[in-house]
Amino acid sequence: MTKLHGGKILAQRLAMHGVERVFSVPGESFLAALDGLHDADIPNIVCRQEGGAAMMAEAHGKMTGQPGVLFVTRGPGATNASAGLHIAMHDATPMVCFVGQIPLKHRDRGVFQEVDYRAFFGPLVKWVAEVERTDRLAEYIDRAFAIAQSGRPGPVVLALPEDILSAMTDPPATRPGARAMPSVHPDMIAPFAQMLRQAERPLIICGGSHWSDTDRQSAEALAERTGAPIGVTFRRQDYINNDHPNYAGDFGVGMNPALGARLAESDCILLLGAELNDITTGDFTLLDPAKAPAILQVHPDADAISKTYPATYAVAAPPSAILHQLIEAIGEHTGDKGAAEARAGYEAWQEPQPTPGDVQMEHVIAWLRDHASPDTIITNGAGNYAAFLHRYYRFRQYGTQVAPTSGSMGYCLPAAVSAKLQNPQSPVICLAGDGCLQMTIQELSTARQYGADITVIVANNGRYGTIRMHQEKNYPGRVSGTDLFNPDYATLAKAYGGTGHTITSNEQFADAYTATLNGGLHIIELKLDPKMLATTKSL
Repeated sequence: MTKLHGGKILAQRLAMHGVERVFSVPGESFLAALDGLHDADIPNIVCRQEGGAAMMAEAHGKMTGQPGVLFVTRGPGATNASAGLHIAMHDATPMVCFVGQIPLKHRDRGVFQEVDYRAFFGPLVKWVAEVERTDRLAEYIDRAFAIAQSGRPGPVVLALPEDILSAMTDPPATRPGARAMPSVHPDMIAPFAQMLRQAERPLIICGGSHWSDTDRQSAEALAERTGAPIGVTFRRQDYINNDHPNYAGDFGVGMNPALGARLAESDCILLLGAELNDITTGDFTLLDPAKAPAILQVHPDADAISKTYPATYAVAAPPSAILHQLIEAIGEHTGDKGAAEARAGYEAWQEPQPTPGDVQMEHVIAWLRDHASPDTIITNGAGNYAAFLHRYYRFRQYGTQVAPTSGSMGYCLPAAVSAKLQNPQSPVICLAGDGCLQMTIQELSTARQYGADITVIVANNGRYGTIRMHQEKNYPGRVSGTDLFNPDYATLAKAYGGTGHTITSNEQFADAYTATLNGGLHIIELKLDPKMLATTKSL
């Protein structure tokens, strides 16, 4: 039997797990892995900084439900990647990060770029391990993929010592094992159905990371059958067609006050993968745990059940395991139980409220809502600019919103590159603030290298808008640390072989966006009034 070095075993194992592409910043610590990938039919997307690479891998996991795969080198490479791993942990995204490590023979000597990865990554990820035998490499990889996808999904880190990765060993004799399929006994469905039928003010909330277009259709059918309003958690707006008559909005940052009041007044809440956390409940002010309504909780992780609010009935399973049976158990349509009123409140909330300046975010987002194709994918990071997207846009297809529930800045551009590589036929918009974009702006080079034709819409108000808003509220007239210098974005686009568009009035946006649909890299700079985002109190 021909022996293989660890890098080739690694590449073969990734292929067995169905990995479509990996994201990396190369390092000498994992040259054997790069050698293994040379012969594998797995594209290696080489990025410009490990934080951007990690965010691309996380976005891939978020879109596909399969672990995004990342390769980074030891020391600063690994620590740079921590931002993306934090997003994956917070957002329950499956992800496997391989870190090149110092040679095992030199461990604990404080050699060049040595880091104790168990100590460093332990609080950030679901599991972290270091492979110490080449003949057990496949075993560790299989376990990493299993843990990343089990229960509440999340990131896993495997440290690969350089000498272990380059050593020769026999190919593994086993293949990856099967994963258990979730199931729910019919007897567990009955109390769910009974409480939903009896409720006068029911509410359905969808969230989490276990979701699909089939789940979307089933959840919408359940809302129709029960007559209940249906909403989504923060940055999961594409889980339900926003045009559906039962759709009531999102329980996110800056939520519709009318929707928050409906949550507070509900007598039965069905949580489909969602969690009643600080964002969903307005910092725990909308619901009192001691006086909570009936809560029906469906979540893949048993540890998430009754975490803050006590569930009345619960099942530890993904929503897909219960939805079809629950629809059947509900039986006949129970009539409208607040859906029409909630829908009217949502549509009223979407009426644009004017903000200062000749270029207005509410106008731009409303135009995109009414003119962008339903398959358009929109990515964003963090900042007040995103609140306009949450409030005024409508997501009509599952898989078209890619954003961090962790509120991480810099996510928008790497996620857009990953989204375009995964969905080359769909238009992809990177919606960014000027501060958010500049955190990972170097990934424009990655976009061009791999032909990811994206449209970047940058909201330029010359400041960290969210921080300035809070600063002016708490320390009026004492501006400190929130002003920004910006490049000429139109010229920057040309430097990357793309096209730049500078928007100084609302009327210019439609033509600029239409021009981006012909392919290529485009940056549309929105010249905003600096007061626009810092004084917007309802967003």
